[in-house]
Amino acid sequence: MSNQPVENSKKLRNRIISGSAVLLSGSTLTTVINLGYNIAVARFLGTAGYGHVAVVYTMLTIASAVTLSFQIVTAKVVARPGSEESRSAAYRFLHRSAWSCGLFVACLLVVFRHQVADYLRLPTPLLVVLLACGAAFYVPLGSRRGYILGACGFRKLASNLVLEAGTRLVGSLVAVLLGFGVTGVIGANAAAEAIAWLVIRPSLAASGPNPLGGMLAARELLQALVFFSGQVLINNSDIVLVKHFFAPATAGLYAAIALVGRVIFSFSSAIMNGMFPVVAGARHEERRSLSLIATSMLLVLGIGSAMAIGLRLAPPWIWTMFFGKGFHIAGPYGMPYLLSLKAIVTMVFSLSILVIAYEMSYRIANTAWVQLAFAGAVIAGICRFHASLREVLLVQLLLMLLLLLAVAVPFLLSMFRGAQTSSQAASPAIRLIRHISEDEVIAEFLRSDFDHDVYRDYRDSMRSLVEDPDLDEPSECAKRRALLYVRHLALWKEIPENTEWYEVELRESALDRIHVFPRAQWRRIARGKPGLPSVAGKLARRDGSRAEDPFLRRIDAFRRRLSHPEALPGAVVLIGRNEYEPLTIIDGNHRLAAAVLENRLPQLRVLCGLSPSMHQCCWYRTNFVTLSRYGKNRVRHLTYHPEAELDRLFERSGQMS
Repeated sequence: MSNQPVENSKKLRNRIISGSAVLLSGSTLTTVINLGYNIAVARFLGTAGYGHVAVVYTMLTIASAVTLSFQIVTAKVVARPGSEESRSAAYRFLHRSAWSCGLFVACLLVVFRHQVADYLRLPTPLLVVLLACGAAFYVPLGSRRGYILGACGFRKLASNLVLEAGTRLVGSLVAVLLGFGVTGVIGANAAAEAIAWLVIRPSLAASGPNPLGGMLAARELLQALVFFSGQVLINNSDIVLVKHFFAPATAGLYAAIALVGRVIFSFSSAIMNGMFPVVAGARHEERRSLSLIATSMLLVLGIGSAMAIGLRLAPPWIWTMFFGKGFHIAGPYGMPYLLSLKAIVTMVFSLSILVIAYEMSYRIANTAWVQLAFAGAVIAGICRFHASLREVLLVQLLLMLLLLLAVAVPFLLSMFRGAQTSSQAASPAIRLIRHISEDEVIAEFLRSDFDHDVYRDYRDSMRSLVEDPDLDEPSECAKRRALLYVRHLALWKEIPENTEWYEVELRESALDRIHVFPRAQWRRIARGKPGLPSVAGKLARRDGSRAEDPFLRRIDAFRRRLSHPEALPGAVVLIGRNEYEPLTIIDGNHRLAAAVLENRLPQLRVLCGLSPSMHQCCWYRTNFVTLSRYGKNRVRHLTYHPEAELDRLFERSGQMS
């Protein structure tokens, strides 16, 4: 049994390797086609014309921050366990949102076409208008590819990437041969995005409940947007800045050098895409295996190192043979040196991307903000140091090494601590018995709490509603929810929207991972050790007269009730990230402590809410960030009055009757 997580991790590692192999094959073919495209455009249009095409395509790549945000969020949602109906509903919501964003980006480009063209020294603003047309399709293309990626349709995704590249190559050749020059090539790029979007239509189930609430979707998209904004800025801002600071011919040379970075990053993205849905759909204990992230990082390191060494050893005449006589730099820092340096820069950056993406696959990763900060540093560094192309690349290399240290060191320390914790707790703290609805949890919570003085005015009118709940009646569920909010609005609203509820069985061997809710009296007893066995032991050793301590008298009352099956106390409610990490009691501290003291755990009914976002809840993890979120939510709910909501619900039911 204890070897199961290890065996599962091996299976996941094999899936990552096989998925990465499929996507790498597709990326290799795509790269070959793109290389042919770049060579053809460079030879037909020369260094200046190639510089115009490269910088406009780079602008489209910068817009891909939005595209890839929708792609990765859609993949994350689709990869998680759930019904086909709920996945399809989430996809439809994200695809509509992607179209809105795509049209917004397109409108911005059209409105500011003259300013963009002037800054980039483009021959005509029409190039920016054509770019806008491509962007309109490119953003929703991301959500379609995300659905395919989340479903692990690696072959279909690879085929779509090849189709996009092939359309770009053929369209550009036709446009150049017909005499349309730079304008025709940019038009072919826009057409490639539209055709790729039309072809990759996912097969959807009937509409069902959308697992993405508005706030959850916004947080996921914000995380992804921050991540990809930093990524595309680091990957592409150098091309834009070189185009601005250097002469057109030199900018064309640098665009050819940057092509190597695109190739390596394309391979790295294929490996990341092979890893992402596998890790997103994995269980917590399986993700804790360092072999998953190590497998992907070794693949990137091997590919990047091989290309860097090969480019450094390649003779300079190869590049003039392929691209033309204008693509030559004399001196010790010629094309082989600069190409190899760019390969190393991109390899180091790709390793950072893998670490951030690994964390993003299962939680909100703050390291995405670190990457965005380094993107700003790259832009500032190039603006300050750009005496030569070599200096531009050295600035990037230094900053990328610092970025890798900034994201990898905390991640690896966390993984090692998690691996040690997992080795100490190879079995889960709870056994999932059955999935239950949130309405059932609220009914149980309210039944246990209904004797509190705050409910005095509702006992006569709502006793049957609480003590004999009909969970299939929506109006009853709405009333119980509003009644719970009378006392526990602030508590319940902190629980993440994507929480899944279960009836569970506690494992006595893992009770140290069950933590009491840190209310005032319990905090004094726990004294920094909130584990249930520790707290129960301190309660058993308490001195003084129990008759004079209301806190201890209440625990004793629960202990007596446990000996009478007909008078068992209500359910205990826990929350946590998963069944392997610590769980916190949000209702039932006294009951659970009494059960431990009486050795009667099996007699209690236990409910548990699990969410990978539970670390954002201040009841589960208390820190400055979660307390700030709690304060913000308290302000947001100041205008909500559950008593008024109850009156409205009863008036409605009276009218209906």
